Amino acid sequence: MTLHVPLGDYMARVYADARHWRLEKVLYRLMGAQPDDGQRWTKYGTSVLAFSAVSVLFLYGLLLVQTRLPEPWGHKGMTPALAFNTAISFVTNTSWQNYPGETTLGQIGLLAGLGVQAFAGCAVGMCVAVALIRGLARYRS
Repeated sequence: MTLHVPLGDYMARVYADARHWRLEKVLYRLMGAQPDDGQRWTKYGTSVLAFSAVSVLFLYGLLLVQTRLPEPWGHKGMTPALAFNTAISFVTNTSWQNYPGETTLGQIGLLAGLGVQAFAGCAVGMCVAVALIRGLARYRS
């Protein structure tokens, strides 16, 4: 109950810090990113949609081929429609499942597919929230 103040202060420091760690600088250079340049909402929106589209395609492909990957445990896999539905739901962070996971997916499908997207969906949501807050804070500037 009383953690909201220290947690809020910590998050404000993390999101507002202008310094960059060495690893961040290396990653920025590899990606060609300019971390200190401002972005318009259209750039944020394009980036989120592109990341989400790539995530859907990767997860969809992984769910379709997961029975051919190591450790499928004899599971039957997913139909293309069910794989697409599952990929969309996990990327959009709704995590709606229309199948028994323990009898449909193998280890790689569960861990590398759904596990990664369960984290990435929340991370994208936090990025969108921070972009919205930054946009509102800089509205007049």
